[in-house]
Amino acid sequence: MNLNCLLKGIDYDVKKGNDQVVINNLQYNSKNVTEGDVFFCIKGFKADGHNYAESAVNKGARVIVCEDDICINSEKDFSIIKVKDSRKALALSASNFYDNPSKKFKIIGITGTNGKTTTTYMIKSILEEAGYKVGLIGTIANYIGDKKIKTERTTPESLELQKLFSDMAKEKVDYCVMEVSSHSLSLDRVYGVNFDYGIFTNLTQDHLDFHKTFENYYNAKLKLFKSSKFIAVNMDDNYGKRILSDVNFIKDINKFTYSIKDNSELKAYNIKIHSKGIDFSVDYKNNLYNIELGIPGRYNIYNALGAISICLNEGINEDYIIKGLNKVTVPGRCEIVTKSMDLGYDIILDYAHTPDGLSNILDTAREFTEGRLISVYGCGGDRDALKRPIMGKIGSELSDIAIVTSDNPRTEEPGAIISDIVKGIEKENYIVIENRKEAIKEAIFMAKKGDVIVIAGKGHENYQILKDEVIHFDEREVINEILSSIE
Repeated sequence: MNLNCLLKGIDYDVKKGNDQVVINNLQYNSKNVTEGDVFFCIKGFKADGHNYAESAVNKGARVIVCEDDICINSEKDFSIIKVKDSRKALALSASNFYDNPSKKFKIIGITGTNGKTTTTYMIKSILEEAGYKVGLIGTIANYIGDKKIKTERTTPESLELQKLFSDMAKEKVDYCVMEVSSHSLSLDRVYGVNFDYGIFTNLTQDHLDFHKTFENYYNAKLKLFKSSKFIAVNMDDNYGKRILSDVNFIKDINKFTYSIKDNSELKAYNIKIHSKGIDFSVDYKNNLYNIELGIPGRYNIYNALGAISICLNEGINEDYIIKGLNKVTVPGRCEIVTKSMDLGYDIILDYAHTPDGLSNILDTAREFTEGRLISVYGCGGDRDALKRPIMGKIGSELSDIAIVTSDNPRTEEPGAIISDIVKGIEKENYIVIENRKEAIKEAIFMAKKGDVIVIAGKGHENYQILKDEVIHFDEREVINEILSSIE
């Protein structure tokens, strides 16, 4: 591809060489550069790509795209292109390089603190029930139809994202449904992507280690709705109301609302929650539809309403919506791993790693717990430390017995993280067991008939991150091993 075609839609200055050269590939990591590539100087949190420009040229880069002035001592023939924002330039260039693949199918983006993953799986299930081929991008895995692809982060970097879009286009997907994280919005990973639909689930405390203030966190989420043609908003969340107000001045955005409590265009009624799922009805344009959801939890009604909002407005028949929601399963999201066992008590795995997420799963479990509610949870290292005492209090207040343990400590000491959690606990109904396997074992050993154990924080994850090491740790395997030892 010619460089000037790659840079279409981008304001740039040619500081050295010219913009008529033929380029091979795009890179933002100098280690991956090969002969004829374009290297984008991205300012990261630990390193600045401008410092690696000379290394990239020495490895064969034909073009350097930068936002700061750079000096490179090399006899090689190369061009320097200066842009205002190299992250945005990478996003647009990647789209151009792959022939603007996101324009070849409809894109549904979901953002919010909690519920993104579950909502994507719900929409995928409904659309596939209706006969469409669906791509999915998210926390657990990426999918192109039935093909599962490993994911490194919730929303990929723009270059990898556009490559994934390109693969989806080649496979002729009809829809891509994706989680859109606040990080990806702040770091312009989805810059230039025009979303057909945007869904707002909720907003509660998380990621303040990155965003610094809650206002920054909100404004990052807001970006999705400024680049969506149609938005569906949870009206029972105050920030949902604010989003509607903040996009009101933008023309050509269609707005749609859903709720359980407040007035909205799509509302849930006749809610019945049980250990195996939820039954409820929705009222849409004076038509009442009965939904049977195979996932417990009142908050999953909101996730389902978000999914239903998009699918109804896309013209999907209500029968497909009902069948798709009934079939959906989401690994590690209120996952009852003892469904097929006759233990007398249940064990639930959930990804809840925020105050709101932990509160939701414990409130959900309480609704069908006949005996005691036992929780096992911790907080991740190198992440928002302000939420630790809050989660400590929530776990203790909403459980009969709380077991505080380790959860991906990363570079921090597990004991120090646990100490932060315990500072928020005001009751005496907790114990500390740093080793996560031993904590799970203790919960199982103390469980009696009618009890429910909630193991929160990891959900679908099958690893622990200790220092710079990733250690295999699958809680399903751990539970089975412990239960086998009891037998």
